[in-house]
Amino acid sequence: MKLTLIRHGITEGNLKRLYYGSTDLPITDEGREALEKLSSELDYPGAARYFTSGMLRAEQSFKAIYGDIPHEALPGIREVDFGDFEMKTYDELLDDPAYQCWISGDNEANLCPGGESGNIATERALSALAPLIESGEDAVCVTHGGIIGGVMIRWFPGEGGRYRFTPLPGHGFTVEFADGRPVSYKEVP
Repeated sequence: MKLTLIRHGITEGNLKRLYYGSTDLPITDEGREALEKLSSELDYPGAARYFTSGMLRAEQSFKAIYGDIPHEALPGIREVDFGDFEMKTYDELLDDPAYQCWISGDNEANLCPGGESGNIATERALSALAPLIESGEDAVCVTHGGIIGGVMIRWFPGEGGRYRFTPLPGHGFTVEFADGRPVSYKEVP
């Protein structure tokens, strides 16, 4: 069984370097064009089933890559909720004691005030992906960088944390599973 995880296209939030996990931003026109170009030049993996997080940027990215292929929303793979830090930049938050507390120490365990921790979002995503993996059918999910990084570091632990596996927009990983366990991965596209 192969599960492909692809990050959505560029949004205004990416360009402005915002924390915007639960905010439902669209991809930019340039982001859509970049995905359409990648899709025309490269072979994105196909599958028996297709999913998005259901968020606007994932839906628009799916359409730019896969066109009108039928797919389902899987809300459990939506991005981390940054709570009180949503739609703010590092510079805007720098002097906020709650932000300093959040970024110090264990970034996976520290809870965003009014939001989630990286661990909570990763557990949510792993629970949502479990039935897909158990089905044994190849699947493609267009989702978010934080989610991809979180699940990949759980499946393939090592140095660098989730950021080691946070792909560029329109990129991701195909993970091969045997007996329900991840055994290898390759970069997409």
